[in-house]
Amino acid sequence: MFRSHVVVVDLGFGDAGKGATVDWLCSAEAGLDVSAVVRFNGGAQAAHNVIAEGRHHTFAQFGSGTFSGVPTLLSQHVLVEPIALAGEARQLATLGVPDPLALLYIDGRALLTTPIHIAANRAREDARGSSRHGSCGRGIGETAAYALDHDAPTVSDCLRPRVLRDKLQALAAHYGALIAPSEHRYEPIDTLVDMYQEFAAAVRIVGGEQLAHFARRGRLVFEGAQGVLLDEWRGFHPHTTWSTVEPRNARAMLSEIGSAGYVLGVSRTYMTRHGAGPLPTEDRALDFPEPHNTTGRYQGEFRLGHLDPILLRYAIAVSGGVDGLALTHLDTQGTRYAATEYATADGPIAHLPPGTWQDLTHQQHLTDFLATAHPVLTEIPDDVLPWLAQTLDVPVVLTSNGPTRTHRTPTTATVAAA
Repeated sequence: MFRSHVVVVDLGFGDAGKGATVDWLCSAEAGLDVSAVVRFNGGAQAAHNVIAEGRHHTFAQFGSGTFSGVPTLLSQHVLVEPIALAGEARQLATLGVPDPLALLYIDGRALLTTPIHIAANRAREDARGSSRHGSCGRGIGETAAYALDHDAPTVSDCLRPRVLRDKLQALAAHYGALIAPSEHRYEPIDTLVDMYQEFAAAVRIVGGEQLAHFARRGRLVFEGAQGVLLDEWRGFHPHTTWSTVEPRNARAMLSEIGSAGYVLGVSRTYMTRHGAGPLPTEDRALDFPEPHNTTGRYQGEFRLGHLDPILLRYAIAVSGGVDGLALTHLDTQGTRYAATEYATADGPIAHLPPGTWQDLTHQQHLTDFLATAHPVLTEIPDDVLPWLAQTLDVPVVLTSNGPTRTHRTPTTATVAAA
């Protein structure tokens, strides 16, 4: 089994089963002696569904190892939303997790997502009307964008109420003209400051040294949010997230402590995405049960498509490669097809050019290309695992044919996992 730290990354548009995979890695069944789950991107928009021991929870900011009592480290790359986090802690407590906040460690350098960011996000997306980019409406993009040019509030500011108040007032002034004509509102600044002081007193706010402390105690599992095909620099612009989804951040954090990790890519046996943007193999006739994925006001509808190895190869390439694949939803019946190539005006295409990092012109070109590409579908062999491993040139090391830990099975390829 995995003999190093593990980085879990979604190779699609999200919702591939990262949470359930992390839950299994942290469980006694896997036997990996995990000391912490490290979140390395995203924020409160994450929705990682875990069903274990008769309990179901949609993990947003807490790591998906929480049911096994594994601590969570929210790294400096996470956008922390304390109000939602407090609500999630209450939900976990009702599910039998004793003192959930005691399991939480937060890097003080992490940016704060506030109700001001959330109101601005929703006002901006409402104003776009039918030209929406796609959003969870949780303020993620506004948090990241504001921090590019301003002295943005951070988690450590919750320990300094005067500094925090000044930053929140500047934030409110910046977004005043956008929010005022909208239906969206937020709490008074003084109320927010009081709430954030309570938050700071209830959690551990730590520095960059915490990662090494956890690494000395056992294995680290890095839990990614969303999917590589939504990555801020590698996704199909402009239908992307303001977050680095591919494992660049996790690799950098491991390098800082002199370690390396095994990158475990996660994919369903078919493609999904929420809302606007390319989905070349989309098939409106597909109708699979999705109890945890519905149409949202800001996300848009939940869409389904056939397996697309072309997009998966692209995701693997822009991730700098992955070491193994976790294949989920093998129990879903109804699609046995995959895209082997795209038919285009210039002939068949089987690979997307990765381009270079931070080249949004290239990403827009890919978006335009995918809007007119027509997938050529081929029936998948009954023995899907060796076929997919050969197609992607990545071993399938973990499979899932259901929602719980008992449905997860390591394959013989895990013997070689390093």
